[in-house]
Amino acid sequence: MGIIKAAKLAFDYLRYGEEGEEPEVNRAIDQVDLDIQEGQFIAVLGHNGSGKSTLAKHINGLLVPSEGTLWVDHMDTSSPDDIWKIRQKAGMVFQNPDNQIIGTVVEEDVGFGPENLGVPTEDIWKRVDESLEAVGMTAYRHHSPNKLSGGQKQRVAIAGVMAMHPKCIVLDEPTAMLDPNGRKEVLRAVRELNKKEKVTVILITHYMEEVVWADDVYVMDCGRIVMHGTPREIFSNVAQLKKYRLDVPQVTLLAYELKQAGLAIDDGILTIDELIQALEKKNLQVPKEWKKGENNPEKSLPNKEKQEEKSLKLDHISYVYNPGTAYEMHALKDVNLEIPQGQFVGIIGHTGSGKSTLIQHFNGLMKPTQGKIYFEGQDIWAEQFPLRGLRSQVGLVFQYPEHQLFETDVLTDVCFGPKNQHLTQEECEKRAKEALEHVGLDESYYAKSPFELSGGQKRRVAIAGVLAMNPKVLILDEPTAGLDPMGRDEILDQIAQLHETRGITIILVSHSMEDIARYVERIIVMNHGEKAFDDEPKKVFAHYKELEAIGLAAPQITYIVHDLKEKGMDVDTTATTIEEAKLTIMEALEKRGGV
Repeated sequence: MGIIKAAKLAFDYLRYGEEGEEPEVNRAIDQVDLDIQEGQFIAVLGHNGSGKSTLAKHINGLLVPSEGTLWVDHMDTSSPDDIWKIRQKAGMVFQNPDNQIIGTVVEEDVGFGPENLGVPTEDIWKRVDESLEAVGMTAYRHHSPNKLSGGQKQRVAIAGVMAMHPKCIVLDEPTAMLDPNGRKEVLRAVRELNKKEKVTVILITHYMEEVVWADDVYVMDCGRIVMHGTPREIFSNVAQLKKYRLDVPQVTLLAYELKQAGLAIDDGILTIDELIQALEKKNLQVPKEWKKGENNPEKSLPNKEKQEEKSLKLDHISYVYNPGTAYEMHALKDVNLEIPQGQFVGIIGHTGSGKSTLIQHFNGLMKPTQGKIYFEGQDIWAEQFPLRGLRSQVGLVFQYPEHQLFETDVLTDVCFGPKNQHLTQEECEKRAKEALEHVGLDESYYAKSPFELSGGQKRRVAIAGVLAMNPKVLILDEPTAGLDPMGRDEILDQIAQLHETRGITIILVSHSMEDIARYVERIIVMNHGEKAFDDEPKKVFAHYKELEAIGLAAPQITYIVHDLKEKGMDVDTTATTIEEAKLTIMEALEKRGGV
């Protein structure tokens, strides 16, 4: 028996009505069998609602099976006598580190778990030292956790679990809220724990590239295990994964698309080096029937005439938190910015770079310490300016938009904004229904409670609530964080469609360089409160080394084409999307004489 073993595991969530009727049963896990060996690195994939997090909570004993059995280190999780021992053996790290960190100083937080276990004081400090060293956070032991970046906080959360000396650590979407550098930090720490400390790791994630180094991958759908194998075996089934609302790493998808175009390369390519080796083969031939125009239509954005009118303008904006105190922090420093009406803008930056502070200035949620902000030529902080009306014109959807929902049903929630614009009930409902249609929710959702919906559906309702006010500008702060790949694409495709059909200015804040490259026409890069770059995506991502130096990255495609260029292949290094990379590689192979 492995360290984690499940036999016919099932779990039902019960929903009780207000009238005392029989509860509604929702089966979240259905007949799951697992056998995870000590020291393995396991990845669990699945769309939102597939049962991944419910499974994770069983491993930590937070939930007890409705049917079947789960053993952790030979202990039955349904046994009340063993529950505390089980939680010592299987530690849990959640998506948001702020939900786990309780200490005012890093070393105190890490020592909290072993102290509760009754570990002697001398041993507690030894464990704190070892755990901080293991995750690379020794230098921050005397810092306040709330002064750390997202990646640093998550490493502290992992250290806090490690200090309890678990045999297994379960990580539920630990990098969903982190910038590219934070993701690398956390994954590096987790892999080191697995290799050096031989800790069994169970990683739940929606980032497919994080799965490449796993020993084994389980794919869940509707509470069941539907695929199981090595990363190469799993990622060789691109079409099947897409049916389960999942994806593959960009390099794997590019290799798949090249094979679909007729190149004789293997399935399941996982790394850039493997792709380069496949493309360097001298006998690799481009099929004669492949034609650039027919098989590879270039995606081109509609040639829209931009209005000369400037929608938003920031003139020498600075903002200081806690001025004149020991905690004074300059969040924005002399930022100048103009955004024309109808533009699709991406804002990127490391955690703490000033992105969220910046966007809250756009609609007057924050007042600058210095400088002026203009909307359609008017100073928004001038005495006569209708600031309340601005927030109808410049809509902001926060990072977790589901927190903006509060009404009893979806239609009423979406009507809230227009109602505050003093429109008639008839007009409010008309606007709400149009907005819901725009985000892909039909009338079957109108009477549902927003709290019964999936994560992706909640976000659509929140976006619809802002759209119903007919804004000229829509600002979205990480709207796809924590969503499965299909949910992410659906939300972003609908936002792009809104931009095209209604001419709304879109400002998208994201930690996903791939999403930014695919959708926006302009990127603003923030670094320590200042504008580091402001240009079209291809030109910004050409500075990928400078971006890495400030805690960011470029899309994986950027690294692929630059590495191919260094190997002598005549590819266009400005390619940032799968379609562009496929096209330039096929053309380069033709030039090489592979016909």
